[in-house]
Amino acid sequence: MRPVLLCAAALASAAALLASGASITPTYDRDVAPILQKNCQSCHRPGEAGPIPLLTYKQVRPYAAAIKEAVALRKMPPWFADPHYGKFSNDRALPQRDIDTLVSWVKNGAPEGDPKDLPKPAQFLDGWNIRKPDVVLEMPATFNVPAKGVLEYQYLLIPLHFTHDTWVQMAEVRPGNRAVVHHVIAWVRPPGSKWMEGIQEGIPFVPKDNGQESKKRDADFLVGYAPGMPPAMLPDGRAKLIRAGSDIIFEMHYTANGKAATDRSRIGLAFAKTPVKERVVTLAAVNDEFVIPPGAPDYQVDAELEFAKDTRIMDLMPHMHLRGKDFEFKALYPTGESQTLLRVPNYSFSWQIVYYSASDIVIPKGTRLHCTAHFDNSANNHWNPDPSKEIRWGEQSWDEMMIGFFDVAIPKDMDVRELFPEKKTEAAAAPQKKTGR
Repeated sequence: MRPVLLCAAALASAAALLASGASITPTYDRDVAPILQKNCQSCHRPGEAGPIPLLTYKQVRPYAAAIKEAVALRKMPPWFADPHYGKFSNDRALPQRDIDTLVSWVKNGAPEGDPKDLPKPAQFLDGWNIRKPDVVLEMPATFNVPAKGVLEYQYLLIPLHFTHDTWVQMAEVRPGNRAVVHHVIAWVRPPGSKWMEGIQEGIPFVPKDNGQESKKRDADFLVGYAPGMPPAMLPDGRAKLIRAGSDIIFEMHYTANGKAATDRSRIGLAFAKTPVKERVVTLAAVNDEFVIPPGAPDYQVDAELEFAKDTRIMDLMPHMHLRGKDFEFKALYPTGESQTLLRVPNYSFSWQIVYYSASDIVIPKGTRLHCTAHFDNSANNHWNPDPSKEIRWGEQSWDEMMIGFFDVAIPKDMDVRELFPEKKTEAAAAPQKKTGR
């Protein structure tokens, strides 16, 4: 009977500890691995954006202290939305209980625990975050990136030869060399478009015509890549349209990093398998007419566009460069009321995050979508390449941009131009601008 009494006493002691609020030391196998699987491993695994894999205890243990600091300061997982505005389905912010678990685990020596407690390994499709693509579009040849120098945007024409309209439900860019690929955008160029005249199939092209931007207005944004930007994955019934006879233009932005490199990026497309009811279109509120004075610590730039029809916004994505400080999307309703849809108080150029609304944002006819951004061109901004310079719109990272991207869902047969007041039809591709102040 003595062993039984000892066991009962041990159980009673453990119960007393739990009742008193005393904590049990977390272990990797039981407590930490599930948190990493849910929140970290989609990026921190071979072939993805995370610089170190976090799939096993052996991989994680050397970085325990760094993980503790990153989660305690809420630097990881990257998520910058002010929680007071909007609800987002892809909210990456760690719950406080998970932060406490990770911090406690490290403080107690980061023990491994019992392998029997390990969850089953998370399953990922090798090479893709979308389902297996129906079509893979790859650069026909490798591109050589020099060790030094500034590269203009490179454009590549990839013919599709689609003989009928095609609906794309999922799309993903897979950069061939993340070390030198700053961003990739796949544009759908419709038949008859004058944009990128002179481009030849598969040959890198740098346009010399300054009027190219105006000709780009009939091209549709299909999918993009930048650090932190997720693949496009739409729900059943919604998809992006590639019209018959269209082709794809890759927009490639490379940055030299001191070592010669090569790249051969690709894009995967997964077609809609169920009937499409709504077409998804990527739009933007843009201001490219600002001039940020040297040393300005809090320079404001605004952009706005108006809707001529009721519509639904699915997601929001602010875009600035190294001087970007904060960004806000606000709906100004025809009733005179306003609503903050997204506020990013601490913008990070290192993470281009798309904020997916938990439910569609209903925008009534006559509503204006107003975007406000602030830029820090002072010496206090440690990312600032040169606080002594006046800064304008430009493609390179040391220039600036002010873009409020968003996706809308519209009836599948609707002309996108109907979304905007007739006098502002051109805003569909290059929306209404307001000068900075």
